[in-house]
Amino acid sequence: MIISTDMQKTIKKDIYMSGIGLFTGEKVSVKMKPACVDTGIVFHKVDVKGTPKIPATLDYVKKAPRCTIVGNKNVSILTVEHLLSSLKAYEIDNLVIEINGPEIPVGDGSAQLFVELIEEAGLEIQEKKKKIIKIGSPVFWTKGEVHIIAIPSDIFKISYLLHYPSSDFLKSQYFTSVINEENFKNQIAPARTFSVYEEIEPFLKKGLIKGGGLNNAVIIKDNKILNPEGVRFQNEMARHKVLDLMGDLSLIQAKLYAHVIAIRSGHFSNISFAKKIKKLSEVE
Repeated sequence: MIISTDMQKTIKKDIYMSGIGLFTGEKVSVKMKPACVDTGIVFHKVDVKGTPKIPATLDYVKKAPRCTIVGNKNVSILTVEHLLSSLKAYEIDNLVIEINGPEIPVGDGSAQLFVELIEEAGLEIQEKKKKIIKIGSPVFWTKGEVHIIAIPSDIFKISYLLHYPSSDFLKSQYFTSVINEENFKNQIAPARTFSVYEEIEPFLKKGLIKGGGLNNAVIIKDNKILNPEGVRFQNEMARHKVLDLMGDLSLIQAKLYAHVIAIRSGHFSNISFAKKIKKLSEVE
């Protein structure tokens, strides 16, 4: 199912899912509904009085530590990036996401669950053009050893270099791909979230990662993969970083034509870079 177009898109029918949150460990249910043109991607917190609406835009990003959090001064929704990356891959512009709980379900730590649901629902092309941002000259964001650059391109492509000097197992990984439905489904969506155990141990002791485990994350300890099944790709971690970057860039809410090259970026730098692209596009 490859439907590439510059027209806006939504889904054909409602999507339902449930599960637990990676960080909160709480049960969550989600219903995604088709939406009319120019709605954008909007979360509705149905478990909060008044059902506050949280647009999935950069203006509503609250924090970007180990996940991307959107919300307003009263409510937050955690770990939106895996779902948003899937919507980005399928170029879905308009969607209402009703969420009962604090966090998007983690599934198996990848985006495969969302891909399956989107393909089951199908896509509907709408009668209005998308907002498009086409990079005309290089855009840079850099801080310390983290660098992101977007260069002009007639397609959307991401190249990522992961460098983890604290882990002999990870060391450096590289992945590059043109971003479309097929590549996302087969090469990016299966890549799971990951962590070096020694880095998350303090969070585990404080109870800040209540829903995580070997069933929804790749864990590296003492330079060994703890998951019995091992990794899905030799560079699974770099692929997951591309997945995260796609989700964060989707908060621009525009179709992007650029080759994005990222070195050691994470959610904070991704969001900062996305804000720079959006600001420059508004000036132009």
